[in-house]
Amino acid sequence: MTAIAAVNQEIVRVGLGARGYDIVVGPGILKDAGRYVAPLLKQRRTVIVSDETVARLHLDVLIAGLRREGITAEMVTVPPGEGSKSFAGLEALIDRLLSLAVERGDVIMALGGGVIGDLTGFAASILRRGVDFIQAPTTLLAQVDSSVGGKTGINTRHGKNLVGAFHQPRLVLADIDALTTLPARELRAGYAEVVKYGLLGDAAFFNWLEAHGQKVLALEPAAVMRAVVASCRMKADIVAEDEREAGRRALLNLGHTFGHALEAELGFSDRLLHGEAVAAGMVLAFELSVRLGLCPASDAARLRQHLQAAALPVKASDIGAALGVDALRHHMDQDKKVAGGRLTFVLAHGIGRAFLSRDVPEDALRQTLTAFVEA
Repeated sequence: MTAIAAVNQEIVRVGLGARGYDIVVGPGILKDAGRYVAPLLKQRRTVIVSDETVARLHLDVLIAGLRREGITAEMVTVPPGEGSKSFAGLEALIDRLLSLAVERGDVIMALGGGVIGDLTGFAASILRRGVDFIQAPTTLLAQVDSSVGGKTGINTRHGKNLVGAFHQPRLVLADIDALTTLPARELRAGYAEVVKYGLLGDAAFFNWLEAHGQKVLALEPAAVMRAVVASCRMKADIVAEDEREAGRRALLNLGHTFGHALEAELGFSDRLLHGEAVAAGMVLAFELSVRLGLCPASDAARLRQHLQAAALPVKASDIGAALGVDALRHHMDQDKKVAGGRLTFVLAHGIGRAFLSRDVPEDALRQTLTAFVEA
């Protein structure tokens, strides 16, 4: 892992009272992990859960950082990819953690991307009726989104993240040096979640991304820090206000109702990464908003242009798969946000002005999906 540069670390606080925690952002954090983790441990030991790919890249650095503070670590590895985020994957992980005699007072560490964080967090939430865990996200997507806020879970044949729990981490260690090991496609997928924050409530941040997004993708240190810290701050503020997604937090699902349907139709496979699905889903949300007369077409065009410049999908042909409106519509009906048989959509009055709506006409929805799959 090559150091990205000597830039300052920053701490973002998730204000949840006694359950609040810090997000530590910056370079070199994994090698200094022990000093952040030690105060949270009753015993100077932990169990690290990672996938085989991430472990090869980052495990030695993390273990060395823990050892400097006298912390010993056991290791559990799972296969990489969404396939591990399943009932079978959960059972295998819990069985391994029990075999290692993890106690209720212990702390588990999740080292990896969104799959590892979601799976490990859910296992922690139910193991011995709840043990603490720490997020050490190694992808851009996980650093700015999935590691923060306590959403954990697994996928089922009915859809994504339909089985899970709210279980807040004790700490998030976002080492931006880890981003230097990401494949370009994974980095771009994570960038979609960064763009989301500008769209849902910070037009000035979206303007900044239009000017500096390529610097983020090129991993220029100051740009990466600003993008990650700004994203974490916005999410932390939203989670502190609405931890259980009873209101404002639902805005964070911008692009996800459409995106999860696309992922489900493609079998939660590497044919479409989660961030890529969110990018396409945000375009669909803005196109639907335009169709309903709620959003200027120029804002939807700006979004499409920005995502295309980041080599993210904005239409079905970019995904390279045959998609059907009926199939996508079926998957959308399995969305977690369905209430009383009605979908909740995150729409937009424009860039930086997202809102929730349950009053979307079926014909407008189908027309938007049709235009997407035929493009």
